[in-house]
Amino acid sequence: MSDSSAPNRSFMKARPPFFTLALAGSILLMSVRPLQAQPPTPPKTTDVLVLMTQKAGVPREELAKVLPSEVRATVRLYLDGKLRQWFQRSDGKGVVFILPATTVADAQAIMDSLPLPRANLVDLEYVALSPLGPLAALLGPTPDK
Repeated sequence: MSDSSAPNRSFMKARPPFFTLALAGSILLMSVRPLQAQPPTPPKTTDVLVLMTQKAGVPREELAKVLPSEVRATVRLYLDGKLRQWFQRSDGKGVVFILPATTVADAQAIMDSLPLPRANLVDLEYVALSPLGPLAALLGPTPDK
């Protein structure tokens, strides 16, 4: 009988350090305050997309009268760095601008300086743009500074 209990005694002697380690780990985990969820910060606006379309009921001839001054003013905005890109829509329904503005209000102030909006011949729709936030997950945790 003493021979069969010998392996149990060696197991019992090896068990206390494991239990001590497990108990210490459990106490440590319980003592750490749970992380409090922070509300997500709103994404930072880096650009504003502007869709310009001809107002309903405005004759093309009226638009054509203002177009030369609109083109000159648009080129000036581009050369001044207030307009990053501009495109004609493929469906022929207007123009798309990308402005390096951090607020829609800033973009509105720039667009309101153009001849077509000043003449109330076009409608403008604004969309604030920001970097793709979920891409940050690919980078992993940021190092503490």
